[in-house]
Amino acid sequence: MTHDYWAWSMAAATLLPAVLRAATPILLAALGGLISDLAGCINVGLEGLMLVAAFFAVVGSALAAYWLPGLPPVWHAWLGALAGVLAAMLLALLLAVFHLEWGADLIVAGIALNVLAAGLTVFLLSTLVGDKGSTASLDTPVLPALHLPGLQSWPQLDLLLNGEHGRGHHLLLWTALLAIPLLRLLLRHTSTGVWLCASGEHPQAAAEAGIPVKRMRYLALLVSGMLAGLGGVYLSMGYLSLFQSDMTAGRGFLALAAVFVGARGLTGTVLASLLFGASAVLSTRLGAAGIAPQLLYMLPPVVTLLALVAAGARKQGRAHRSS
Repeated sequence: MTHDYWAWSMAAATLLPAVLRAATPILLAALGGLISDLAGCINVGLEGLMLVAAFFAVVGSALAAYWLPGLPPVWHAWLGALAGVLAAMLLALLLAVFHLEWGADLIVAGIALNVLAAGLTVFLLSTLVGDKGSTASLDTPVLPALHLPGLQSWPQLDLLLNGEHGRGHHLLLWTALLAIPLLRLLLRHTSTGVWLCASGEHPQAAAEAGIPVKRMRYLALLVSGMLAGLGGVYLSMGYLSLFQSDMTAGRGFLALAAVFVGARGLTGTVLASLLFGASAVLSTRLGAAGIAPQLLYMLPPVVTLLALVAAGARKQGRAHRSS
């Protein structure tokens, strides 16, 4: 019995970090999507924001190494990450201007942003690197992992917090986990969070109460761009150490789905993001078992559809009971 418990605890300690690694980019983008949605601005452009951030993070770190060769490589990585996040925030600002200033439809503008990001990254990739597929020819640094010392006496905890090889988990994984309580604190215990939610729920009443609705929506879209940008940076400087064309592979849309599956709540959004990360891990492990890849590619979208159906049924059930 003790042996079985030990085996199960070690398996869980191995599986959970894998799920967190796969879910981190989705979770970061989903938290950004949640903020903008609560402010009344559905950010359909999360996919494009992540893609642009992933590209400019790698290119920015490579250019920093070229322009500032005297700096340690870790600083090149930080400068690249900053470039990626700023690029995503710039696109989010563009989306905000089109919608809030010029009255563009938010859904159409978001889709256009995704198309722009996909084409722009491939064009710049071909122009700067001479390869439309990836930046494999560039030697780019990555952001560091965080190792927690002193856990050797607790093997399961050490495996959970420092990974299989004891190298620790990527810094942006910890950032994603830290963002959850910080976001809860913002939304529930600050006037900014209250104003932001009021701008989405009752914009006219909020404006009459003196809340700057447009400013709150600008802020929400910029924060959304920042968090989605961090998710993109994680993909190219953490999950991988290079940029590939279309490397987001629908994660931005999964993040948007996580907001709706989670019923526009923080806890639900986090759980939905972990569910989508788990489906990605499951498809990878089933692939190692020799299952047809066509079936594996279907697994994450099928899980997403089932989760959306379950969320819709739950919402209808609550509406029926309340009536």
